[in-house]
Amino acid sequence: MGEDMQFDALVERFYRPLYQFAFSLTRTETDACDLTQQTFYVWASKGHQLRDPSKVKSWLFTTLHREFLNSKRRQERFPHHELSEVEFELPSAAPSIREPIDGQKVLEALGELGEAFRAPVILFYLRDFSYKEIAEILEIPIGTVKSRLARGLIQLQDALAPPKKAELAFKKSP
Repeated sequence: MGEDMQFDALVERFYRPLYQFAFSLTRTETDACDLTQQTFYVWASKGHQLRDPSKVKSWLFTTLHREFLNSKRRQERFPHHELSEVEFELPSAAPSIREPIDGQKVLEALGELGEAFRAPVILFYLRDFSYKEIAEILEIPIGTVKSRLARGLIQLQDALAPPKKAELAFKKSP
């Protein structure tokens, strides 16, 4: 109960100045609120590591600024565009490709990939790691990561592609 009271007192004392700082960075209320809440979330999970309680204010402001920079990096890496604005940039897909793919089928196809290809594909596309991070995790060169991603995607596309008419005829004959 004592920690809850300390946390509440901390929020009461620093929420407004942190929010004002966040608003000056983001220029939108919702983003400023999100950033301020994220800062207090980080405090709740890591604040106990702060050795000098007199530095809590600078820790909170530094954390808020770092969270802001991280969100900017994420936005640059994965920009949000309205579909109507970028429709002309989208590749046209053949009607057979437009059929919905079941998530379970994708997971099964991932499971069928060789281990050398499966790990990089999962880390990059499902866990959002960079090439460098994947290279460190798997202890392989970045070039090998890129190669395995490309080959893994080709194998995944082949596994998910609808069977061709010739394949169907071959499979049906006894």
